[in-house]
Amino acid sequence: MPSTSDRSLELVAVSPVIPVVVVDTVAQAVPVARALVAGGISVVELTLRTPVALEAIRAISAEVPEVTIGAGTVTSPDAAKHAVEAGAQFLVSPGCTPTLLAAMEQTGLPFLPGTATVSEAIAVLESGHRAMKFFPAEASGGAAYLSALPTVIPDAVFCPTGGVSASTAPTYLALPNVACVGGSWLTPKDALAAGDWDRVTTLAAAAATLG
Repeated sequence: MPSTSDRSLELVAVSPVIPVVVVDTVAQAVPVARALVAGGISVVELTLRTPVALEAIRAISAEVPEVTIGAGTVTSPDAAKHAVEAGAQFLVSPGCTPTLLAAMEQTGLPFLPGTATVSEAIAVLESGHRAMKFFPAEASGGAAYLSALPTVIPDAVFCPTGGVSASTAPTYLALPNVACVGGSWLTPKDALAAGDWDRVTTLAAAAATLG
C-alpha cells in the first residue's frame, strides 16, 4: 500500500485547482459538490470554518461519491479526528506543529501540512512528507517566493493557497515545485447563497483547463 506521503503526492496531481469551499448551510454542500464535478473538478477541500462544516463533509461523502472530499483549516488533533469521523478523505492545515503533523499522520489519510517559510518546509520534509500547502500564498511572497525554493529544497512540492485567483493561478502552476493551487474563486459566497450552481460549474470548467 502506498505511504501517506505518496498518497499526498497523488492527491495534488489530481487537479490543477483544489477548490477551497466554505458553506454556511448544509443545504449548500451537496449541490456545490455536484456543480464542481459537472465542471470537471473531482477533489474538494471543505474548510472547517463554519459550524456546519463537518455535517457538510458527511453529506458530500455520502451523496457525492465521485468527489474526493477533504477537510481544510485543520488546526488541532481534535479537528483532524472529527474530520475523519465525518468522512473526510484528506486533510489540509493552514500551518503545522509537530503535534498537529503527528495527529494528521496518525489518521492514515493523505494530508497537506501548511508552511510559509523555508524552515517550516524543511521540518515537513524531515518528517518524511514532500507535499505541503503554502499559505497564505500571496501574503507570503507569492510565486516569486516559491520560484526561489527549488534550488534549496528541490524535494518540496507545494499547493499554494490564500489570495490565489484565476488570473494568478497559471503563474504558480508554471513553477516546477507547484503541483496545484487552492482557490476559493470557484465557489463565490454570493453564488452559493443564491444557489447559482451553473456559475460554479462554469468557473470549475475554466479552472480544470489550467496548468
